[in-house]
Amino acid sequence: MTESTARELVQDAGTTLAAAAATALGAWALVPVFTDRAWVPPVLAALAVVAAAGLVLRGAGTALWSAIAGDRPVPAIWVGLGVPLVPLGQLAALACLVTALFAPAAALGGVLPTPDSVTDLGQVMADGSVELREQATPALPLTGLLTLTTLLVGMVAVVVDLVAVGGRQPALAGLGLLVLFCVPVSTVTGTIGALPVAAPAAGLALLLWADQHRRLGWRPREGRRPLLGTGTLTALRTGAVAVLIGLVVGAVVPTFTEGTFADGFGPGGSSTGTSLDPAAALQGQLTLDEPIDLLRVDASVDDPGYLRVVALDVYDAEEGWSVGNLDGETSVGDDSELAPLPGRRDGRPVDALITALGHEDRFLPLLYSPLAVAVADPQQWRFDPGTATVFGRDVTTEGRTWSVSAVEPRPSEEELLAAGQLPPDLPLVQRYTALPPLAPEVVDLVSTLTAGRETPVERVRAIYDHFTNPANGYRYSLSTAPGTSGDDLADFLRLRQGYCEQYAGAMGALVRAAGIPARVVLGYTPGTVQTDGSRLVTSDDAHAWVEVYFDDLGWVPFDPTPIDVDRAVELPWAPRAPDQEIDPRTDTPVTPLPGPVPSAPQPDQAPQGGPAPQAAPQAAGWVKPVLLGAAALLGVAALAAVPAGLRALQRRRRLATGGAGALWDELAAIALDLGLEGDPARTPRQVAAQLAEAAGAGGHRAGGRHGSTQAAADAVTRLARAEEAASYARPGSAPPAGAELRAALSTARHGLLAGASRSARLRAVLWPPSLFAGARAAMARRTRLRLRVRPRAPQRG
Repeated sequence: MTESTARELVQDAGTTLAAAAATALGAWALVPVFTDRAWVPPVLAALAVVAAAGLVLRGAGTALWSAIAGDRPVPAIWVGLGVPLVPLGQLAALACLVTALFAPAAALGGVLPTPDSVTDLGQVMADGSVELREQATPALPLTGLLTLTTLLVGMVAVVVDLVAVGGRQPALAGLGLLVLFCVPVSTVTGTIGALPVAAPAAGLALLLWADQHRRLGWRPREGRRPLLGTGTLTALRTGAVAVLIGLVVGAVVPTFTEGTFADGFGPGGSSTGTSLDPAAALQGQLTLDEPIDLLRVDASVDDPGYLRVVALDVYDAEEGWSVGNLDGETSVGDDSELAPLPGRRDGRPVDALITALGHEDRFLPLLYSPLAVAVADPQQWRFDPGTATVFGRDVTTEGRTWSVSAVEPRPSEEELLAAGQLPPDLPLVQRYTALPPLAPEVVDLVSTLTAGRETPVERVRAIYDHFTNPANGYRYSLSTAPGTSGDDLADFLRLRQGYCEQYAGAMGALVRAAGIPARVVLGYTPGTVQTDGSRLVTSDDAHAWVEVYFDDLGWVPFDPTPIDVDRAVELPWAPRAPDQEIDPRTDTPVTPLPGPVPSAPQPDQAPQGGPAPQAAPQAAGWVKPVLLGAAALLGVAALAAVPAGLRALQRRRRLATGGAGALWDELAAIALDLGLEGDPARTPRQVAAQLAEAAGAGGHRAGGRHGSTQAAADAVTRLARAEEAASYARPGSAPPAGAELRAALSTARHGLLAGASRSARLRAVLWPPSLFAGARAAMARRTRLRLRVRPRAPQRG
């Protein structure tokens, strides 16, 4: 292996590592996209694999050629073919990594893809596509999402490596970091913070440093430029400015308002009439002209309790209650119990067979604390342990029958009183007590109600009694006067008129304000008993209530809404006043209902009381624009890199040829790219003297040492003498060009680059004049045109 080849390998290795580190910094833009850092290890593994594959493939290719051909230069055609082979190998290595991480079961050795493992991986990626629609940011790091994220970052790393190393354009490779930056900007609600801006900016600074260091440095041992030469300092200054801008403006970078990968389970995600809208818009079901038969329940007990559908765990002052991110990792077909009571506490076992009549929803109605669910296509139904919710993946309940085995919680008075306050730093407490700033009158009401209440259950009951005590004047009604404060929660607490949505939403918010975990649950009351002993659940039975978490007891239901005794579920720990057991269902709304949980726009009612159409799942709203933007950026980067890539191939071909004439042509092309004027009337020795003067003057201005500038001048002279010998000596008498002459060209090139301005160097990279002067270059190769330079102008133009 020649010295120049070894030097090139060192340069490629340094740029490869810099590209990997820069991509890693760019990947930190994803921090606000996920709830935790579980995405970091697979992403870093992908970056390491891509970088290692690049190093191994480039080194192995060079070593293989040296073993076969010795010191002979690599033919230009093989150099050109080798450039795309490296990213193909990196993609293959990335595929092996993703297989090992996310679909190893059917892979060969758990790593090498097989047809079966490819099928498994395709299913994981399909799950990830569904999770894009289901998840809101910050998203849970589910397996499907992690797979797509790892692939995205890995492919960006391959492109950055290709442009930086293969195309010799590290600075241009920084465009790839914009792809990663687009993800939080297009999906996160509000500001994304400083880190997602500052980290990619630091990555860009690293690429700029690598670009300058590659052009002016990377030379080992003798003749090496100082680490912090002028070009490097310029790159570092530019990068520092980029990082500073990121730190200053990162907190106010504009983002899209959706805050989701797609519409997911947010407002409008389902229809009303035959299904429950997860945004708690029950109004559509409660105000149908004729009730719709939804479910038939055959239970093992006479009073099976609530049919639980979905828990709403996110409260927003403007949007009300909504369902957060659901964990889609666990199938209901798994062998483990789904939601046993905490501490293996005893409860009342209840089994039921449930049949969908007019019900069509992607959420599966279940009894409390389900242990097992039997349903067709169990792999398509996922269980979220955080909310005890079962939801379908591209399936609905239409026409289905399923069975559920459950254990109903029945806490005693002693157990409730013994439940102490949970630590505030507990993740469950932080999640289920999260609230936006509340109106002062709401905070004052909570303080008044809970004053002197020592235990959590006493504080919860004080809030519950506020809604159920007849003396407080709360009334059930499907219509209510609009509020005037602009705060739905404060308006309901003042007007004291609404239906289950308002009652449950208000109590849930007040319990959270008291520091106790709470959430709102949507579902159905048990329905009415039929002659065969089964129960019929209709749209009139749609309901909302509250669940409160007690230490060592789990989630306990509370229902503050005054409803008819025939529909109410008996809760011994939360009895209701007898004279409040009413349900004036004849009240019909004439205006949209205000309340702490704003309703989503109500769809058209079904004709003749028929089922309302189910809203079609919407495609992931961010995927298409981000992919199109990424494709556009990569397209622009590819087009911009074409001249630089062709120029790099031209340089490699000349170096591979290794002749004195080819190396002199390359020196002439470098001078032309930097804007130095040419004149064919000069001899190589005359040109050498003036080029040496220009390189020396530029080196002194760039802060170079005397030895380095003299080395550049000597290198130019050596190339000129070799060119004269090759051109004018008798055939066969000129010494052959070798590694020393290639090293001289590298030294001369560094000297000319050091003396050029930044704009001249940038122009030489992005739009090299020598490349577009094809006819002139061809003539120069035949007639050895000599260049005349202006000694006082180290840059041409």
